[in-house]
Amino acid sequence: MKIVETKNINKIAEITILFWVMKIVATTLGETLGDFISMTLNLGYLTGIAITVVFFTVVLYNQLKTKEYNPLPFWLVIIATTTLGTEISDFIDRSLHLGYTIGSLVLLSGLLFTLYRWYSKYKNLNVNPIIENKKEIYFWIAVLFSNSLGTAFGDYLGDVLGLSYIQGALITASIIIAVVLIHYYTKINEVFLFWLAFVFTRPFGATFGDFLTKPLAKGGLDLGTLQASVVSIVIMSLLIYYSQKKNSAQI
Repeated sequence: MKIVETKNINKIAEITILFWVMKIVATTLGETLGDFISMTLNLGYLTGIAITVVFFTVVLYNQLKTKEYNPLPFWLVIIATTTLGTEISDFIDRSLHLGYTIGSLVLLSGLLFTLYRWYSKYKNLNVNPIIENKKEIYFWIAVLFSNSLGTAFGDYLGDVLGLSYIQGALITASIIIAVVLIHYYTKINEVFLFWLAFVFTRPFGATFGDFLTKPLAKGGLDLGTLQASVVSIVIMSLLIYYSQKKNSAQI
């Protein structure tokens, strides 16, 4: 008798190297696209939030309707949270004049409170598996806070600590590499390491995105937010296409 293997159902992408590569590209796109909307188009942070909230709401609704992981709707929500996170962070830090230090602490508090509520209800913070919508909503709120926090922390490295964009990217990249090594060579809780890496991929994307778009006089490559966003969209589209084919082959 032929034995048919069934895959484990989960609405969240499998945590592999591909996941982290796509997360970094998505966070870079969120930074450049967020700056394009608010700065290049000169719409301001509040209008930027309004636009990205609509986008986030639409793609999140579509993701919540799925029954299992589907790369396109899943990664569209990730992109939406990184873009909205850019607008939220900049609005708190600049429009409300709270600064990067207080802004980072506010967003960190929001993230910790969300994770606390998640843990209180489910007694774990595992993302494998996530099937029911209520638990998935906790996940996406945590993702939104973490991406907003990552943006604020990335700006903190540059504007408060005075690091260049490439220095900030190298520091956050070093932290990510350290987390990977800790994962493979220690017995520290994997869920804790996942969320630590998840948070720090955002400031890496933020600082790298600024490095691509900011003027040469400020240590950037001056590629412009539109051009950098288009390049990131192309790369992300190719990765989603590859992920879609890979996912279909496993069904």
